[in-house]
Amino acid sequence: MKRLPKLFGCPVELSLEILGGKWKPVILARLKERPYRYSELRKLIPNLSTKMLTERLHDLEAQGLVVRRGVAGKPHAVYRLTARAESLKPVLQALHDWGRTAAAEFKVRIAPPPANPEDMEERPSRRGAHQLVR
Repeated sequence: MKRLPKLFGCPVELSLEILGGKWKPVILARLKERPYRYSELRKLIPNLSTKMLTERLHDLEAQGLVVRRGVAGKPHAVYRLTARAESLKPVLQALHDWGRTAAAEFKVRIAPPPANPEDMEERPSRRGAHQLVR
């Protein structure tokens, strides 16, 4: 993670510097729902490459927004929001709500979330992206 400048012109500039990029807010929005294992996040965000998910999770950990914790009796760790990131929930919800409203105005569809990411299977599509199949 790069070092933050010491001076910002306005608070929005700082917020966008921390949450900048396409994927950090998407990862945080998913983790807002509940803690997820890496593989579950991977399936929930199929357009995000494995490399980019790993990098963004490391960035979010370094910024103190996400923590990776082992689960007693389970072989996999889970990622969850920190107390600092919990304060972002209203912002993430506002972005979610705005996007849902804007989708109709822009005549685009938003895919429904999978009922259970563990029930989803990843398969490569013809264009090289991954798609989820029940």
